[in-house]
Amino acid sequence: MSEKPTLRKRLPRYYWTIITVGVMIFLSTQPVLASPAAGGNIWTQFSNVMKDIYTQLLGISTIVAVVAAAIALIIRMVSRNQRAVDEATSWLKRIVVTWIILNTLGFIIAYIQPWIQGGQYTPP
Repeated sequence: MSEKPTLRKRLPRYYWTIITVGVMIFLSTQPVLASPAAGGNIWTQFSNVMKDIYTQLLGISTIVAVVAAAIALIIRMVSRNQRAVDEATSWLKRIVVTWIILNTLGFIIAYIQPWIQGGQYTPP
């Protein structure tokens, strides 16, 4: 019978697999992000990609927050167990606070970005 390799023996293989995949992703996306036909240098492309990711994150987080808050509210309303009601209330508070923080980040960046445009701080 063949002996199954232990985690200690498999760990280096997993490590190098992850490193290889990361390097391949980096090497394959670098020319795409740096192409002048795409509208500028790599930093403008990075900025555009990050804005797109943030917009998608806000849309997804809003949907997830509404669904999770609805579940927490249903648990609060129907549960007869006081511990479940307390946990649902604490989860509802966490959901609201996290959603507010995620939505506020965009406003903070939009407000601060004109001050630090071009690498120079210019106070309002």
